[in-house]
Order: sequence, then structure tokens, then C-alpha cells
Amino acid sequence: MTLSTIAPSTTWYPLGALDAIPPRSAKVVHLHGTPVAVFRSSDDTLFALEDRCPHKQGPLSQGIVHDSGVTCPLHGWVIRLDTGSAVAPDVGCTPRYPVRLNHGVVELGYPPLPALAEADTLPKLDDFPARGTVTA
Repeated sequence: MTLSTIAPSTTWYPLGALDAIPPRSAKVVHLHGTPVAVFRSSDDTLFALEDRCPHKQGPLSQGIVHDSGVTCPLHGWVIRLDTGSAVAPDVGCTPRYPVRLNHGVVELGYPPLPALAEADTLPKLDDFPARGTVTA
């Protein structure tokens, strides 16, 4: 995802250190109640997709990460990490999120929350290891 495709009003949520996600795997965070899988490729490129396959809503975070895709553990669909699109002949797409590495900290982008957001609408990062987590 290029910077030109990211809205200027994106809010970046710190998740944790890059080394908390082993290469070719994923960690799940919860953003506004939605599970988001943050993937790390073998060359340390980061991707973030909603943690559901467009086919039968299988947990992509539990799939096999390879090259530029992830294979859904339920029925073997391959989903491109950079677009969220299923690889042909399958058809479908899962939402993607901007993600970046900022001084060694993985950050997930999302439109800003209202100033008076309810506590239960804030990102739930319980599943992400505390090691290296940035706090304000």
C-alpha cells in the first residue's frame, strides 16, 4: 500500500514490536470489534487484512503465509496480502487496512475515532504481545 492511498486523516494505532510477529505468520488484533490479521512476510513486509476469508469467513491468520499471499485454512483459497483479493479462479475480497513500521513499532491505520468514543470502540490489542508496546 503506497502512502498516496492512505487518507490524510488516518489515525495510527501502535500494536507492538515487529519481532512479536514471526516471519511468514500473523497476529490478530481487534479494532472496533473487528478481528484484523497483521501479516509479516519472509522479507519483513507488513500487511493487514480483516481476519476472514471471503469464501466461508475462515480465519486467514491461521493460514499458511507464502510469497504475496495467504492460504485459507478452511478450503484452500489463496488471498493476496497486498489487495485482499482472492486468486483466480476464486472470486472475492476481504477488507485491507494500512499498516506500517515506525521506529520498530508496528502501527495499524484507521480513520480517526470521535473525540468522545466509548471505551468499547477503542482498539482491543489484548492478543498482541506487550513486549515493545508503545503507551502514551
